[in-house]
Amino acid sequence: MQISRRVAKKARIEIVPVIDTIFFLLVFFMIATLSMTKQQGLPVNLPRAATAEREIRENVTLTLTQEGGLYYNKKEISPSQLSPQLKADLQENPKVLVIINADTDVLHGRVVEVMDEVKASGASRMAIATKLKEER
Repeated sequence: MQISRRVAKKARIEIVPVIDTIFFLLVFFMIATLSMTKQQGLPVNLPRAATAEREIRENVTLTLTQEGGLYYNKKEISPSQLSPQLKADLQENPKVLVIINADTDVLHGRVVEVMDEVKASGASRMAIATKLKEER
């Protein structure tokens, strides 16, 4: 009587589950990275401009609210504290970009006062935040 032997199967690595796992990890890290973006300004109703930039690299954000509040990177400050705080940041990095987020209903004179204070502090780079104007 002869006993038949089974032929041993060669072990092999299935590539499809590995690709699925790697793709899942890639998507997870992409979404996690997007959620880690730093937003320093407070939400205000920005005016619209046709030449607005979609993404601006924010370093220092000054927010002027409709109620008259002044915020330095989400921290409320008085106008007298603006210059010393900005000068301290400019000593660390002289190329700081100062972005002014002013609500649409803030008086023009108030925005000009803040811009003047920023320039007097020695900032060479300044921008005013706007939303992209929709085409009609």
